[in-house]
Amino acid sequence: MAGLPAPAHLTLSAASSLSLLLLLVLSVGPCSSGIFMTPPIYALVPTQVHPLVHAHWNARSTAGCKVGAFKFLVNYLMLFLSISPDKLLVITVATKENDGFHRFMQSAKYFNYTVKVLGQGEDWRGGAGINNIGGGQKVRLMKEVMEHYAKQEDLIVLFTECFDVIFAGGPEEVLKKFQKANHKVVFAADGILWPDKRLADKYPIVHIGKRYLNSGGFIGYAPYINRIVQQWNLQDNDDDQLFYTKIYIDPLKREAINITLDHKCKIFQTLNGAVDEVVLKFENGKARAKNVFYETLPVAINGNGPTKVSHNNFSLFPYFFEIYLDVGNKYDTTHCFQVLGKVYSTLSYKEQNSIDEKEMEDSDVLNQEQELEYLGGLLKSLLNYFGNYVPNAWTQDKGCTICDLDTIDLSEVDEVYHEKDIKVFFDKAKHQISSIKIVGPEENLSQAEARNMGMDFCRQDESCEYYFSVDADVVLTNPRTLKILIEQNRKVIAPLVTRHGKLWSNFWGALSPDGYYARSEDYVDIVQGNRVGIWNVPYMANVYLIKGKTLRSEMSERNYFVRDKLDPDMALCRNAREMVGYKMMVCLKVLIKWLALPGMFMYISNRHEFGRLLSTANYNTSHYNNDLWQIFENPVDWKDKYINRDYPKIFTENIVEQPCPDVFWFPIFSEKACDELVEEMENYGKWSGGKHHDSRISGGYENVPTDDIHMKQIDLETVWLHFIREFIAPVTLKVFAGYYTKGFALLNFVVKYSPDRQRSLRPHHDASTFTINIALNNVGQDFQGGGCKFLRYNCSIESPRKGWSFMHPGRLTHLHEGLPVKNGTRYIAVSFIDP
Repeated sequence: MAGLPAPAHLTLSAASSLSLLLLLVLSVGPCSSGIFMTPPIYALVPTQVHPLVHAHWNARSTAGCKVGAFKFLVNYLMLFLSISPDKLLVITVATKENDGFHRFMQSAKYFNYTVKVLGQGEDWRGGAGINNIGGGQKVRLMKEVMEHYAKQEDLIVLFTECFDVIFAGGPEEVLKKFQKANHKVVFAADGILWPDKRLADKYPIVHIGKRYLNSGGFIGYAPYINRIVQQWNLQDNDDDQLFYTKIYIDPLKREAINITLDHKCKIFQTLNGAVDEVVLKFENGKARAKNVFYETLPVAINGNGPTKVSHNNFSLFPYFFEIYLDVGNKYDTTHCFQVLGKVYSTLSYKEQNSIDEKEMEDSDVLNQEQELEYLGGLLKSLLNYFGNYVPNAWTQDKGCTICDLDTIDLSEVDEVYHEKDIKVFFDKAKHQISSIKIVGPEENLSQAEARNMGMDFCRQDESCEYYFSVDADVVLTNPRTLKILIEQNRKVIAPLVTRHGKLWSNFWGALSPDGYYARSEDYVDIVQGNRVGIWNVPYMANVYLIKGKTLRSEMSERNYFVRDKLDPDMALCRNAREMVGYKMMVCLKVLIKWLALPGMFMYISNRHEFGRLLSTANYNTSHYNNDLWQIFENPVDWKDKYINRDYPKIFTENIVEQPCPDVFWFPIFSEKACDELVEEMENYGKWSGGKHHDSRISGGYENVPTDDIHMKQIDLETVWLHFIREFIAPVTLKVFAGYYTKGFALLNFVVKYSPDRQRSLRPHHDASTFTINIALNNVGQDFQGGGCKFLRYNCSIESPRKGWSFMHPGRLTHLHEGLPVKNGTRYIAVSFIDP
């Protein structure tokens, strides 16, 4: 019997178990055969302990000796006595520290695990990536270190990967679950067999749970772990999982060491092939990854992914990755054959001679590789998603609990720290314009090449501490953005920016199986600010900060914005996620890609309001001032640019003036709006000349003509009518209480007054319910004279303010005239509203 299962109906607590043990000891007395139990204890056994215990007791009892039964009871009841957490040692291997390692250590620290890191300072010789095929170096390091713990029978060792693992529970939970497993060693279980699928039939049958061994995590008593790893006699680049697998599938070794697998993921959760099994649950204000298939709460979450290439039955084929030689961008075919010879030597003669050359086509291998890469990226993204919450990185009660960890203190830095640098730059720039690198269309560079060039400026300059990339469609409204990002102390971090009123942002929360956008469960909450923190994401764009030393180390390759046929931003993020070195070779029609290092984390911060994204998909460049047409696509930016800063005060302060009866005067346009509207009209240039015959209007005749251009002539009318509904209508309701305008106008135009064309306008009524008249330039500066006189009230306004509008009734009460311009040119924008 491999081990006795924990009784399903036993309700003894650790304390009551201890009491029972004490009672057992006190009830032991001498007999002719050695030791016996008194009847009171025998009566207790059947009613409170598992039926198997009772059967075992009876068997021993008939033999007339209670020694075996006594020891059996003691060992069994010890299962319910907790093991001290200081008897648990976590061991991992990391020859280099990266973001994944730091995340792992952070989660271990949170739960107070004792962690021993092996391999620090060593070169990695375990194959083409520490989490890919190979990994024998990890076993060799375990073999060396376990010799020191081989005699510590009460020490429990938990080995785990670190780059793509996070802890979701503490040592007490791990030890409790390990005890209940009632085996000496427990390995993680996987639903996918790797690396040799031919071994499937040798695995024990499992009716419920995962069948295959995964070497990314295992736990056991130190002497038994030592017995396993001392059997290692292979090379650093041989496969660790294959080594452990062969021990497990050997029935004699499995029974002798007492090994089992964590079939229902109670301790270890591998994500490969289990994406649909694991969900994020919030319970009691805490976040936890849960396996909904087996209703378990795994403690160690492993984002293992299939970043290996398998072709036919070439289970050891990826060893090819580790021996790569590139000589002057030419391929060393001699070395290539030597490598293939090594690969072939691992196969049987029959397998070598059954290779179908047609199946070795480049495209087939590449397609398989790409599919595996995509899935591997998906799994790592899923782990990163869990890492944003587990262990308690973000909770509903406390929000982000790790955002202020390992930050840079810039509190002593003056708020205007960069002002002197900017001044120095501009002082130099105005005399040395040629020193500024401007990349225009004449350079004939692709977007990827231009972005590579920009990043390379920082990479090659040792004094460049940060590279801050901002695209033209980003509007940063927070002047502290750069300081905030630097304080977070991340290698790659971006501020969250979104399109106004939309869920479109500069990051993706998840990836689809083919590597494109997929909405994560928390995406909407992050974008809308319901969850605030620093988020590890698989994709970010538009605006980001990268440390200069990161560009000169992990991201030292220049071609980061190129990858297959991907857009530059997607190529950057995929290359960063996978840290792909493009060192390729073609050998016997097989295309091999070397995945060099574990991926780099990219973060998005929504801890502050940083700004927004412009919508540029429908941006029309056919006008002189194209932003005037952006009221629909980018309404916030349109308002910021073109609406007077004092406009909100119309509704909060008493700034609306009434210079004449029922003539209301208020700020509406910014200086920029006035200037650009005039520029647009002058650029169009087809002024009407103030003639009575006018084909632009119904009937073709204007009784009181002006020298003007209609908004419709420059395709601005829909924008203008929207402006009336959004910004004029609220003012109308305020000054003409109870009147709700339709916001419609047939005549919307800009008038031009000048002494040599049209100086003034004779008295008239407007064809409107009410009229707006916006001054587009400055009296006394751009022209002399001008103004408007309301004859019924003998009231004149001779000093109109640029960007301010008159609003007055139209066809019935307010007969008015345009006063003559003495010199210069006067421009006004007019609308006859609700005709």
